[in-house]
Amino acid sequence: MPGPAGPDPGPQRPQRTPPPPSQRQRTPPPLFRRRLPSGRGAMEQPNVTHDLAPLTARFWAAVVLVGVATGLLGDGLMAILFTTEHLAFGFHQGGSFLAAVSRASALRRVVVLALAGLLGSVAWFVLRRLTAGQHAEIDHALWRGDARLSVPRSLGTSVISEVVVGMGASIGREAAPKLMGGVAGSVVADWFRLTPEQRWLLVACGGGAGLACVYNVPLGGALFTAEVLVGTLSLPVALPALACSWVATVTAWLYLPRHATYTNVPTYHFAFTLLAFSLPAGVLIGVLAALLIRLVGIVSHHRLQGWRTIPASVLGFAALGALGIAYPQLFGNGKGMAHEAFLGVGTLGLFAALAALKPLATTMTLGVGASGGLFTPFMSTGAALGGFLGLAWSHLWPGAPAGAYATIGAAAMIGAAMQAPLAGLVLILELTHNGFELMVPVIAATVLATAVARQLDGYSIYSARLPALPPSATPSTPEPEAA
Repeated sequence: MPGPAGPDPGPQRPQRTPPPPSQRQRTPPPLFRRRLPSGRGAMEQPNVTHDLAPLTARFWAAVVLVGVATGLLGDGLMAILFTTEHLAFGFHQGGSFLAAVSRASALRRVVVLALAGLLGSVAWFVLRRLTAGQHAEIDHALWRGDARLSVPRSLGTSVISEVVVGMGASIGREAAPKLMGGVAGSVVADWFRLTPEQRWLLVACGGGAGLACVYNVPLGGALFTAEVLVGTLSLPVALPALACSWVATVTAWLYLPRHATYTNVPTYHFAFTLLAFSLPAGVLIGVLAALLIRLVGIVSHHRLQGWRTIPASVLGFAALGALGIAYPQLFGNGKGMAHEAFLGVGTLGLFAALAALKPLATTMTLGVGASGGLFTPFMSTGAALGGFLGLAWSHLWPGAPAGAYATIGAAAMIGAAMQAPLAGLVLILELTHNGFELMVPVIAATVLATAVARQLDGYSIYSARLPALPPSATPSTPEPEAA
C-alpha cells in the first residue's frame, strides 16, 4: 500500500533543457566547412540564414542588374514627372514645385487639374481594358501571388501616374518607381532562370530600390524592402536589399541630384518639451493613422471603375484645383507641404487646415480611380499635424521650434502608416539629412504611434489597398483578426 501523502510540493517548475545543436544549413555552403573548436555552428545566430532564397552567384548578378535597371527606370520616370511639372506650372528642376504652383493664376490651377483628371482617367480606362487580367500590384504579387508583374500594364500605369502627379494630383510619385523596380526584378528573374524563392526576393529588392533611387535614400529603401515587402531583417534579406538599393541610387545619380530631398532643414536640438510632447502626440497620431488607413482601404475597395471614372475624375480634380487656390500646398504629392513644415513655415490655422485637407484630397483622388503612392501624402500630413500639435503644445511648454514638432509628427505618421517603424525613422533621417539630435523623442512618438495603430487595426497604407480576393481564394473560415 502506498504510504500517506506528504505535503503538497506546489507547482513544479519545468526543467529547462538546453536546445539541441543548430541544424540550420546555408545555401550555398560556406567555403570554411569546419566548425570552430567549440563545435557550435555559425547558423545558430538566427538572422544569418534564410531557407527560401539561396544567395548564389547567379542571384547576386541578378541583384546588380536589377539595381542598374531600377535606377535608370527611376531617372526616366522622374524626367517625365519634372517635364510635366514644367509644362503645367513652369516648374524648373532645382526650384520649388509649390512656388511654381503659387505663381500660377487661379484659373490655371483649376484648368490644369481638370485636364489631369481627363487625361488620366481616359488613359487608365484604355490601359485597363487593353491589359485586362494582367497584374501590376507589387504588394499583391509578393504577398499573395507568384511575384510576376505585367510589363505593359505596369509601365503604362507608372507613366500615367507620374503625369497626373506632375499636373498636381494629390497622390505620391514613389508608387511608379517602386512598381517598375519590381518589374525589373520579375523580368531579370526570367532571364536568369531563378527559383521562385529567388524571384520573390529579387522583386522585393527591386521594389525597395525604386523607392531608394528617386528619393536618394538607399538605407531607407533597403529597410523598406526588408521590413515592409519581405517582413524580416535576416542577413540574407538585408544584404541583397542593401546592394540593390545602393546600386539603384548611384545609377540614378546620372540624372537625379545627390543632395537630400528636403534641403536646408535646420539642425533641431533636443529639448525636454519635445520628449514630453512625443508621448501624447504619438498616441494621437497612431489613432488618426489607423482611421485614415481604414478610410483609404474603404475608398480603394469602392472606387469608381469603368467609364464613370472619366466624368468623376474631371469634376473631382477640378474641385481639388479650386481648393488649391487657397491652399496650393495640396497640389502634387505633398513634398512642398512637408518641406515648409520641416522648415517651421506656417501658422496654427494653416497646419490644421493642411493636416485635415491633404488626406481628404488624396482619398478623393484614389476614389475616382487614380493610381499612385501614399508615402509622401501621409508623411506630409504627419508633418503638418506635428506642426499644428507642436504650436498648440508650445502655449503650455514653450522652448522648441515648429519644425522640430513637424519632424516628430512626420516620422510617427509614416512609421504607423507603413507599420514599419525602423524604415519610417531612417527615411525621415535620409530625406532631411537631419533629426539625429531629435532621435529620442522621434523614436518615442514613432513607437507609440505604430503600436497604437497596430492595436486598433493593424492595416498599413499598403495592405489596406490590396484588391479583393476572388471567392475561390477567400478562406472559408474567418482569420483570427476578423473573428
